[in-house]
Amino acid sequence: MSISVEKIDLNVLNMHTRFPFKYGIASLVALPHLFVRARVKVDGKTEIGLAAEGLPPKWFTKNPDAPFESDLDEMLTVIQNACDIALHSDAEKSVFDLWQTIYAKQRAWAKTTAYPPLLWSFGVSMIERAVIDAFCRAKGVTFAHAIKENALGIRLSDIHSELHGNAPGDLLPHAARRSITVRHTVGLADPLTDADIADEDRVDDGLPQSLAANIEAYQLTHLKIKLCGDAEQDLARLRQIAGLMPDQCAFTLDGNEQYTEVEPFRKLWNTIQGDTVLSSFMEGLIFVEQPLHRDMALSATVKAVLTDWTDRPPMIIDESDGALDSATQALDCGYVGTSHKNCKGIFKGIANACLIAHRQQRDPSGTYVLSSEDLANVGPVALLQDLAVLAVLGVDHSERNGHHYFAGLDMYPETIQKQVLAHHSTLYRQHARGFPILNVHNGTLNVESVVEAPFGYGFELDTLQFTLLADWTIDELA
Repeated sequence: MSISVEKIDLNVLNMHTRFPFKYGIASLVALPHLFVRARVKVDGKTEIGLAAEGLPPKWFTKNPDAPFESDLDEMLTVIQNACDIALHSDAEKSVFDLWQTIYAKQRAWAKTTAYPPLLWSFGVSMIERAVIDAFCRAKGVTFAHAIKENALGIRLSDIHSELHGNAPGDLLPHAARRSITVRHTVGLADPLTDADIADEDRVDDGLPQSLAANIEAYQLTHLKIKLCGDAEQDLARLRQIAGLMPDQCAFTLDGNEQYTEVEPFRKLWNTIQGDTVLSSFMEGLIFVEQPLHRDMALSATVKAVLTDWTDRPPMIIDESDGALDSATQALDCGYVGTSHKNCKGIFKGIANACLIAHRQQRDPSGTYVLSSEDLANVGPVALLQDLAVLAVLGVDHSERNGHHYFAGLDMYPETIQKQVLAHHSTLYRQHARGFPILNVHNGTLNVESVVEAPFGYGFELDTLQFTLLADWTIDELA
């Protein structure tokens, strides 16, 4: 086999949130949604592959003093550098080999910068997704088939040495999931009831805004609750949320790196655990996500403290998962796993899923987690490719919030909206006001159309109609 990248186009669609999404130190109100369109040659056949991602503030890096313009420049720089590397790389014998080449060259370049792995590897992930899409389309296979048959040429031991002798199909589920439960994000500024919404903040788009309205509209069973780091505020908010769920719910807590030491988080945890009002609700806890800042979450000091904290809650990393071996480091530190996001890399996510499965086989009574966390993903490319990967990895519930903070696919031209409804009629439905929205039914998404597509979206999508990145400026978001 031979595969190479011949041409790449970058285009932008501006997106504005329905209301602010507050997470950690950031508050998202608008962002550029970037499309990568790659022309890829696969065994002499030319095919187009797409990738897309919204570019949010304060996630890939977390400098509270840097303006969004600076964050955005960094994200675009790592993407453009990965594009340049891909275009100037020789043909390789597999998609995995091409990814390894681009990854290694990007890593070498990043050593000359201050960019952390979470950021610079994001650039690689955009090319990775587009190339995988092009390969699946060129070969007429689904992503699920490509992984099961290892058509992408993945060598798991190149990422985690303990997986030597295993292929993805040996450790991943035999069949891709056809449904995934939505774990609804409760942002730090999200209103819990309609009464909490001030008149000037009320959104008139026909979609639920408060948590209570979302629970009713989508029959939610799973939540992701963001913590602010103030024990009194977090406790009061958790009590309110517990009172809104009609039945026992499953949920995760997101620490959003609020703590620089374990002890303050431990005090919060003991306070929550000791609250009699929350005793029943807390039985639904699945895990706590990234309570510690990325700069120390995997340190020797934290490892020592977590080892001594024998009744600690199950915890995973998210923002600390920047390098290929971060998941292994996390498990060694006392965490139970890590998260998958396509922006952190598909091959990395597959290897991490296999690592978790391998550890679980060796230790059946242990707790091991590969979760799915969102970054305000919006369709029809970014979200659907993310769901396609999750279905193959066997992840049964996923944080989803792009449909909550954005008004469905209302920002797209009508032609694209119609394409989505025609090709993904079970994943999306038409809202009364005409635009497509996610069809969350009984808290669940039907992802069958995503699994059956080459890689997520499946139809001919013209991304060249959007603004050329070279012509775009951040002023357009105002």
